[in-house]
Amino acid sequence: VSGYISELTKIIYDLIWSGMKGSIKKEAVVSTIAEIITYHKDMVSIVLDTVNVIDAESSSLESMTDARAVLGYIVKSSEKIFTDKLLKERLEIDTLQEFKILSNRNFYTKFIKVKTKLYYKQRKFNLFREESEGYAKLITELNQDISGNVTPSNILEIIKSLIGCFNLDPNRVLDVMLDSFEQRPEQVEFFIPLIQQYMPDPKILSEVLAFKFSFYQSEPIPHSLYIVTALMLQYRVIALDDIYTWLSPDDKVITRDWEKEMKDAKEYVRKLNVVSTKTDKEKEEQPEEKEDDSYKYERNQKFGLCEALLEVGDWHTCQVLSRRLPDFCVMDQPPIALAMCRLLHSLIEPVYRKNSGLGPKVEGRVCPPPASRQAPKPANTFLELRSVVIPMLYALGPSLHHDLVLVYKVIRVLKASLEQDNVDAHLPPPTKDSLYHDTISLLDTVILPTLSHLDSNCCVADQIWVLLKLFPYQIRYCLYGRWKNETHLQHAKLLRRRGETLKKIKFIMKRVTKETIKPMGRHIGKLTHYSPGSLFDYMLIQIQTYDNLIVPVVDALKYLTSMSYDVLGYCVVEALVAAERDRFKHDGTS
Repeated sequence: VSGYISELTKIIYDLIWSGMKGSIKKEAVVSTIAEIITYHKDMVSIVLDTVNVIDAESSSLESMTDARAVLGYIVKSSEKIFTDKLLKERLEIDTLQEFKILSNRNFYTKFIKVKTKLYYKQRKFNLFREESEGYAKLITELNQDISGNVTPSNILEIIKSLIGCFNLDPNRVLDVMLDSFEQRPEQVEFFIPLIQQYMPDPKILSEVLAFKFSFYQSEPIPHSLYIVTALMLQYRVIALDDIYTWLSPDDKVITRDWEKEMKDAKEYVRKLNVVSTKTDKEKEEQPEEKEDDSYKYERNQKFGLCEALLEVGDWHTCQVLSRRLPDFCVMDQPPIALAMCRLLHSLIEPVYRKNSGLGPKVEGRVCPPPASRQAPKPANTFLELRSVVIPMLYALGPSLHHDLVLVYKVIRVLKASLEQDNVDAHLPPPTKDSLYHDTISLLDTVILPTLSHLDSNCCVADQIWVLLKLFPYQIRYCLYGRWKNETHLQHAKLLRRRGETLKKIKFIMKRVTKETIKPMGRHIGKLTHYSPGSLFDYMLIQIQTYDNLIVPVVDALKYLTSMSYDVLGYCVVEALVAAERDRFKHDGTS
């Protein structure tokens, strides 16, 4: 049979070529083909295959233009013999268009798209094409109870089997693993080795995390994602530089917002000192609407990561991240400051319990050590505070005011350290290694600025005085001078706080008389609890200008604390040695 088909194909081949060369009339060729296909049902297929071969041979020769025109006539005339479906199936698209059999341009365009999609488009599996059973089994394996038999190595082998069996996308499997880690961050000792063994390349892990962060550009990011990222940074699975570039907003935006906040605070203080000349009928300028701080914080991925780093106990990475931003910008955010305070509670717990000074019957709330093995070790001695706790307090700065309990703990620990070294205001500083100078620095940059944030808290002021009185007056006066004149210049909130205090004391001083001395004196005493320096400066200026205020002001000073009296002494000395002060009285006496 095969020999018969080959011979028949050769006859049809010669017939068509003879018609193309002019040896036989083309009409005779068409009629002969019409007669041949009636002999058997497969003859149509044989004839079209032969035409396709002749088409390929003749299309490569430039001298066959007339012959191809004859071939086109034969094929065109055979449309009545062959079905349209067979012609489109067996002949090339270019040939169909050349012979005017296919004139619809849309068909050719659609054919190109289908061909490109079929042969050139990369096939990417997703949840709609893959079998959901594979992901169901994967989620079940990742979220089972972690027991002795469930190890990262065993689970990794199961995951590889699931990928091969259900043809799962490895990148999507990694994403599911991170989602499971988000739901159970307490199983860090299981998930961290599993992720490291599954994907050892930190660049790819950072890109997957970056994709998850970019998904939440217009809405708050789940806190669990920050925790997972912080744990992976803490265990050195990824590097900070790899993930930092993907976080928003840009450092320039954060710096610009911080500078704007400082500028607005200075402008706020300036306006408080300006005497308004507007009448009641004139409309006051409407204050600009300020963007909600909580909204800005939720959209700041770098701040959210800092908070998570402190929650897991990774102070080192948080410190590196904070140094890339303006000073005190990170710790000025209340959630980050509170996370730092919670970590400090855990780190000073051992040394505080030994030196709190409380009686044995007083039961305090014990703070457990950090849960992570990678977190800093709690301090057991005073000198161990230098390694982590004191640098953390420097970084925290005035934001320590968010946790009053921690303020008391820090003051009591520092006081116990100085008393152990027999520090006294009338004795020289200790020669051995101690926290003497560290305490001075903490008073300057942390404790006294923290007091400026506390409203009328005389208890904290008295506790600070217990620590301050251990130093000679030269050091105390130096601390008061910096607290009054310099410290607030680095913090926008302290600038506003100082402006509000001046506004209050101006209001009070306008109403100080012999009849109102008792209520006004109480108000003055409350203000001196947290901002004595600026208050006494203004009072001294007023009593030098108006002599009749001296007696009422002196009577009002009976409500001051011990530290306020000490600050008053410094302010009086400073006022007496002021450069612009006249050295002689106007009557000629000295």
